[in-house]
Order: sequence, then structure tokens, then C-alpha cells
Amino acid sequence: MRKLLALFVIMILFGVVSSSGCVGETKTETATVTDTIPLTADTNGNVNTQELQSYIESLPAGELTEAEKDGLLYMVEEEKLAHDVYTKLYEKWGLQIFSNIAKSETTHVESVRMLLKKYNLPDPTADSKIGEFKNKKLQDLYNKLIEQGMKSEIDALKVGALIEEVDIIDLQERIAETNKLDIITVYENLMMGSRNHLRAFVTQLKNRGVTYEPQVLPKDEYEQIISSPMEKGQGVGGKP
Repeated sequence: MRKLLALFVIMILFGVVSSSGCVGETKTETATVTDTIPLTADTNGNVNTQELQSYIESLPAGELTEAEKDGLLYMVEEEKLAHDVYTKLYEKWGLQIFSNIAKSETTHVESVRMLLKKYNLPDPTADSKIGEFKNKKLQDLYNKLIEQGMKSEIDALKVGALIEEVDIIDLQERIAETNKLDIITVYENLMMGSRNHLRAFVTQLKNRGVTYEPQVLPKDEYEQIISSPMEKGQGVGGKP
């Protein structure tokens, strides 16, 4: 599914498919425990990594499945992709939203790194420069996103919204592949941050007279996200 999604995104960037959210039929159902896990992200999508790490370390480390290992290795690079794209688009266009969300994505990368360290997995981002990825699919996707985002401010903001859509779907799929509370906790925090980032990009586009249409999220799920307010986690023990 993720290989198909990456290909679909590249097709979008080349204008091969319409912006109709036509992959909605493949929506992954996720059974999460968001009512019992701490959400530490703020309305800007910044994860309180210190608080999150304390909670993660309090949970036992079980044996990972191959799917869980693959998921962690993939997601740390996907979060880095978001950071790197936003960093480059800020350099090009100087829009503060890219700087703000790039900083937020740093906390997302660090959140996944906590799990890599806990489970003694190699960090594929450890020695990577901006725009460099071990995963070829993500490398190709980064290149296409940068190419599209350099065309105009509007294109750049659309790229931002698309990245957050893809992140939400990938996180949903990864959550469905695990029953480990520490992994689910990190992914749920990242997904809440991505929903807030998506709202922010869509608002910026709206302020410029552009109505953004979902590219990969089902239309109803997208509408539910953007019609609801920014989310703020209550932290460990219900404390912000």
C-alpha cells in the first residue's frame, strides 16, 4: 500500500490524476486507544519529547515484528522528509509557516528516534544531510515534492498539505500493524500534529483565495479534520 501511495503522490505532482481524493476506498480502519494514551503535542504540532520519552521508557519493550521494525525505519525518514521539504521551501519563499512546521517536524523525528533507540534499531537518518534518504521511494518523493514546491507559493503550500495527508494515512496504517502501546503513543502524537499542520496549510491557502481539495485522504475524513479546531494534547496524567 505504501509503495502505491508513494507512486500515487508522484503521479499527483505530475498532474496525472485529479485532486478528487480517489484513494478514499482504501482507507485503513484503525482501532486506537487514544482515550488511554498521553497526547503531548501542542496546537502547532510540537511534541513534548521530554514528557513523551519519560512515558515511553516506563513501558516494557516487547519483541518487534518485522512490520513494526519496517514501520519505525520508514516513519523516521518520512518525518525527516517533511522537515527537509519545509526547510527548503522556507528558504525559497520565506513563509513563516514553513519555518514553524519544520521545527515541529524536528520533534516528530526525535519522537520516532526514541523508539529506534529503545528497540536497538539503526537510525537511517543519523548521518543524512537535508534531502538525503536511505529509502529510494522517499528519496524520489522528496525530489518531486521539492520540484513542485519551487514553482510558486501556492504550489509550495499545496505540497505542505499533501505531505500531511500522506503522513496521516501512513500513520494510520502503521498503527493498524502494532499492538504495542509505546509505538501507538508515538504515532498518535505524530498524527495529531499532522492534523494540525494540515489545518494550518489549508488555512494559508484559503487566505490566498485557494480552496484545497484532498489528494489522498477520503473526502469525509478530510472535511472532518479541517472543520474541527486545532488539537492540543493533555499530556501524561492529563496535564498539558
